[in-house]
Amino acid sequence: MRRAVFPGSFDPITLGHVDIIERGLPLFDEIILAIGTNSSKKYMFSLEKRLAFLEKTFKDETKIKVTTYKGLTVDFCKEIDAKFLLRGLRNGIDLEFEKSIGQTNFKMENIETVFLIASAGLEHISSTVVRDVMQHGGKYEFMVPNVVSNFQVPG
Repeated sequence: MRRAVFPGSFDPITLGHVDIIERGLPLFDEIILAIGTNSSKKYMFSLEKRLAFLEKTFKDETKIKVTTYKGLTVDFCKEIDAKFLLRGLRNGIDLEFEKSIGQTNFKMENIETVFLIASAGLEHISSTVVRDVMQHGGKYEFMVPNVVSNFQVPG
């Protein structure tokens, strides 16, 4: 089975994430959307809310599973017998950052990283930008799936 892990904090999931995940579906038998937990990081959305956003966004897709993990991503991949990581690239900065991580993951555990380039019109979207716009009361709905845009931002 060709199983890939798409790791992230998904705080929140964006249409950029959705684009990469949907385009990765034909490449793999299963994609695990894995929220890495980091107790020292402050998130806008609770872990439960982020899990719900992912589950609702992909509720009709049988090839997608949603879970959480702690520790190194390569250790999680090994634990669930995933040989691939799926990652999206928005720009050259992403490429340099992800390339280093991908090379390290391969040297550590022979985990291959498959990079997909963001679709035109989505490369400007990041969870950081979405959170900033949300916190300041701006229009963010065009950057996120409906499950996020229907969420009432605490004010």
